[in-house]
Amino acid sequence: KHAMSDQHQHTLHALKVSCSNCSLRELCLPIGLNRDEMTQLDAVIRQSRRLKRCEYLFRSGEAFKSLFAVRTGFFKTSVASQDGREQVTGFLMSGELMGLDGISSNVHGCDAIALEDSEVCELPFNRMESLGRDIPSLQHHFFRLMSREIVRDHGVMLLLGSMRAEERLAAFLLNLTQRLHSRGFSQRALILRMSREEIGSYLGLKLETVSRTFSRLQSEGILEVKQREIKILDPDALKRLVNNNC
Repeated sequence: KHAMSDQHQHTLHALKVSCSNCSLRELCLPIGLNRDEMTQLDAVIRQSRRLKRCEYLFRSGEAFKSLFAVRTGFFKTSVASQDGREQVTGFLMSGELMGLDGISSNVHGCDAIALEDSEVCELPFNRMESLGRDIPSLQHHFFRLMSREIVRDHGVMLLLGSMRAEERLAAFLLNLTQRLHSRGFSQRALILRMSREEIGSYLGLKLETVSRTFSRLQSEGILEVKQREIKILDPDALKRLVNNNC
């Protein structure tokens, strides 16, 4: 019985996901931590958590305690508009952090929902903050992540403020493929994890407009669209749509 218990403990230890052996650590955590610093970080990261499609990771108004790194899968963040409709505020994929919105107010300002079966690593914020004081490169990395979120928000404001439907959708697809490419995926093909309606909510477009715009880009030979499978046939034309607006 004792031997079986030891074997069980060893199995649990082997299953624990740690930053030091995670293939995504260069995406969501700083490169260059030494062995002792990685050991400290591994001690803080909690057991990874699996979520089913449509399951909430956290809800708006909940107490903020942790940041979450997406290990596998895809998430959306959203808030409820004044008339009760969902307003999508972002899409997140492997190697990206969620929960940064809760740092200032100590409550989450949005919902985070899995768009497919996913897995996250939990980073308790108080412990990460303490560790950041001891490891300057870790603290600097989190500042960079927060700055990136600010820049991304500004990009969305530009989309909503001055771009036509084709330009908004082109910018959205280019951003997605760029982020996926940094994770080893193709720059020319992707499977959308979100619905047309969710894309429209994010881009400030009606569902019908999103569908018409996909059809228009396909008829112009820029995209090939098969439900959620998208092939970019003419990436230069897609870039020109965005650049001509800037």
